Amino acid sequence: MADDFVEVGTIEDAKSDSPHVIRIEGRSIGLFYHDEAFHATDLHCPHMGFPLTDGTVEDGILTCPWHHARFELDCGDTLDPFADDVQTYPIEIRNGAVYVSPTPTREMSPGEHWTSRLEHGLQEDISLIIAKAVLGLADAGIDYQKPVEQGVAFGIAYRDAGWGRGLTTLGVMANLLDTLDPEDRHRALYVGLSEVADESAGEPPRFAQEPLSNEAVPPDRLKRWFTESIEVRDADGSERVLRAAIRSGMGQDALAGMLVTAATDHLYLDTGHRLDFINKAFDTLDHIGWQHVDTVLPSLVPGLAMADRTEESASWRQPVDIAALCFEAAAELPDHVAAGEEATWEEPPGFADTILGDDPAAIIKTITDAIAAGATATELAEILAYCGAVRIAQFGTSNEFRDWNTVHHTYTYLNAVYGLASRTSAIEAYRGLFDGAMNVYLDRFLNTPPANLPSPRGDEDIDTALNELLDTFGREADQTVNEAGRATAAYLTAGGDTDRLKRAIGGALVREDVGFHPRQNVEAAFHLHAVTTDDTRANIHLIAAARYLAAHTPTRRAGEQTFSIADRLNRGEKIHED
Repeated sequence: MADDFVEVGTIEDAKSDSPHVIRIEGRSIGLFYHDEAFHATDLHCPHMGFPLTDGTVEDGILTCPWHHARFELDCGDTLDPFADDVQTYPIEIRNGAVYVSPTPTREMSPGEHWTSRLEHGLQEDISLIIAKAVLGLADAGIDYQKPVEQGVAFGIAYRDAGWGRGLTTLGVMANLLDTLDPEDRHRALYVGLSEVADESAGEPPRFAQEPLSNEAVPPDRLKRWFTESIEVRDADGSERVLRAAIRSGMGQDALAGMLVTAATDHLYLDTGHRLDFINKAFDTLDHIGWQHVDTVLPSLVPGLAMADRTEESASWRQPVDIAALCFEAAAELPDHVAAGEEATWEEPPGFADTILGDDPAAIIKTITDAIAAGATATELAEILAYCGAVRIAQFGTSNEFRDWNTVHHTYTYLNAVYGLASRTSAIEAYRGLFDGAMNVYLDRFLNTPPANLPSPRGDEDIDTALNELLDTFGREADQTVNEAGRATAAYLTAGGDTDRLKRAIGGALVREDVGFHPRQNVEAAFHLHAVTTDDTRANIHLIAAARYLAAHTPTRRAGEQTFSIADRLNRGEKIHED
């Protein structure tokens, strides 16, 4: 170690002044005399920055008076999980004087330190530590993929039930990053990682099954084995087969087809969540890399095996057996797809109106006719997702509040149908269209009476409309839902930039404690807006998202308060002086 010690006073003065603050080369250091020895630590508590020289020292333990974080005075180790270890500094006694080195006794690189702190925050489910780690990693130049990768590995390892809302939220937030303002990207990562920690807290860990040892099983047989194992709810057997398929080198198209087949053998599993989770797992792999496939995809198996099957519910059997309509259409898919292989389909007039109508048999026939005429699964999913957005855009606020979830589930399910149909050529990708269309049909009563699709007044400029929209997210009132839709329509009609609108909605989203569904909803709307080819229909997605978010805001914003504290600490602000 270089001899960079600096004289800070005589022994007697240092004893009598203990504890006191010294400043060396820009560092503020607390100097303590205890147990007949001198000790030097960072002045500020690593938890929330309170001056440790205002604390107490007893029996070798330094205690911060603000939140009572305790530190072993000699090495700086904390006894309390919510606080980081405090940095300590070397001391020497020379010729009756005390010398302190500004070089810490132990020092990781910033990247290593904040990676370690993020792991600790995930383990202990401490939001402040997660927020500080996200900001610290960004300052250290660590790209967003690394904390996402770390969060995925943690969420899979420490939740026996497998992929759930936490990992899905992390995938949603990763998808939103490019849409958000730079400062909101850190908030988004914090939201996603905090949800992973929250869902994993108190859960038993996950132990992976080994793949089947026979490496020569044909892909079609592996697919049959997998779907048959899911059919009988055999999660362990399904996982071994899926891992064998991954080890065999099966590509994304085939693996997506295998999972989609299992998820659509029965109808609308877990109100659509299972297909959505599959879609988000693949989206997440896009962010962290395909090399993680053997960790990510098997985590989907427990949920698939144990999912509720909607054909067992009364609403899908009475008064019309729409489950039977879906199964019959799925059985005829090979013939319809074969008939349309050489054709190019164009949407006929009234197609979307039929999907939004009240005749389930006509809806199914319209879809199967389109497939036979050459319509692709993505073309049809785009239209059906627009119809799902209409249900939200025209959702009547006289309905029960929880009914927002009903139209939301349909919408995010259709977003997943689109996403997975973009990844696999498997014929089973068409089956989700039937489930989604029947949900659009069932949701029709939530548009009774329908809210009018918002019409702008025509006398507003872009900035006024955007400010009015943001104002609705900060007020709790029944009329804010329709005001949000109208302000969004006014902004779009006035020629407002859709990227700016998305940044504004996304910024509001990551500042609120809105929970799982609004986060899913906004991300789905942004994705579907981007892929929808008709501008008028594309705008309905943004109007629907604004209405949905307005219905779920404002919240207490406890998460935003925690992030703001971490952000201010990261900038060196003195929180305790407020």
